[in-house]
Amino acid sequence: MFSSIFSTSPPVDPTAPNLHPVADAFKENELFGELEPKDTEWTCAGSFATETQIFYITADDGTFLILQVIHSAVGLWYPTIQFTFKYYNPKTKEIIWKSVNVNNFVTPPPGLDKRSSKADEFSITYKHSPGSDHPESYTIRANLAADLQLSFDIARPAAVPGWKVGKGPKGGFTYFGPDPEKAEGYAIHRFWPHARATGHVIHAGKAATYQGPSMMVQAIQGMRPNLLAASWNFGNFQSEEHGGVSAIQMEFKTCASHGRKGAGSGGVWVNIGSLVVGGKLVAVTAETKWPDVEPTNERVVSRTTHLNAINDPETSYDKPQQILWEWRGPSILADAPGSVKAKLQIELGDLDQPQGLVEKVDVLAEIPYVVKMAVNYVAGTKPYIYQWFNPATLSISGPEPAAPGLSSGLEVSGTLFNEASFISV
Repeated sequence: MFSSIFSTSPPVDPTAPNLHPVADAFKENELFGELEPKDTEWTCAGSFATETQIFYITADDGTFLILQVIHSAVGLWYPTIQFTFKYYNPKTKEIIWKSVNVNNFVTPPPGLDKRSSKADEFSITYKHSPGSDHPESYTIRANLAADLQLSFDIARPAAVPGWKVGKGPKGGFTYFGPDPEKAEGYAIHRFWPHARATGHVIHAGKAATYQGPSMMVQAIQGMRPNLLAASWNFGNFQSEEHGGVSAIQMEFKTCASHGRKGAGSGGVWVNIGSLVVGGKLVAVTAETKWPDVEPTNERVVSRTTHLNAINDPETSYDKPQQILWEWRGPSILADAPGSVKAKLQIELGDLDQPQGLVEKVDVLAEIPYVVKMAVNYVAGTKPYIYQWFNPATLSISGPEPAAPGLSSGLEVSGTLFNEASFISV
């Protein structure tokens, strides 16, 4: 506070850009940045940073599971660390949900590095096996209640490297503020887009085993969440057809405060994504959609579009009845040059007959009390996350060497888990 009163820095042009999207920081042939060891280390950043690691599991029997660790720092308060678990059975509609504020969180645990973490209630152990078919893996163990224990191994195939947008220490970062070298805040996402999960859940005295495709995201929101974004979209398509297929996107829309021309020029969509086909990572996509500019570079497309939205009086937000997902980018495979393109449209139903709706999550009811106190939402608004899980078909085409039949186009059957998060109107 006092440094700003006595600052001798030159005044900032109020119409200068105060958003620096990751998609604009790298050329279209530089979008793939392979993860380095430090990228998936816990930083446990202070101030108003929220750091998370999430594992999504699409089990072969149709069950969907989410395992998540959240590290929330709020100013001078001691950080809150949660472990959350969600189980969803689309056949029976059964949901198991558990959120635990953990005790004695440590990273790194003794003898390990900061890619591992542990607390009294859980452990996540990173393992490195260079030269093997699955060179990296995580072992997750959690005892969340007397009637709920989890045990999973998540293994990354060698042909599907983890990624961020762009190489180097600045790869993946979207910066907020006039000067990205002295950023007011930031957002960063790193992914394992297609891995293999095996494990079991013990619930109410019954054990059930699960296996199937998985994906992992490690992310940091380096500022108050209600200032970083007004809304989010996330899509996670997984299939075991054609040697393993994955299509993911993460997108956020900035608040009015951050955009190309300073405060009041926001509403900017920042989108990143990737495509896996034939069991190989083939493309990384990233796109910025400015509210006052029509997209001109059709060589790289990374877009989520809500269609036929209707107002939901329960949440006050406009819920889409369909969502269109689009990807296009250069192949990252040296032996399969060319462009990779994919599209997926999902039907979500209306208010009376929703299709694949898992839950409408009341965000304020789920976040810790200390975080809730520090995040001042606009009076009358209540953040909500819509979660859906549906069978889906991905249309994908690209260079033939990447996967048999890809040059003429493939129709891939799989499942899509997606979220639409509304933080403010």
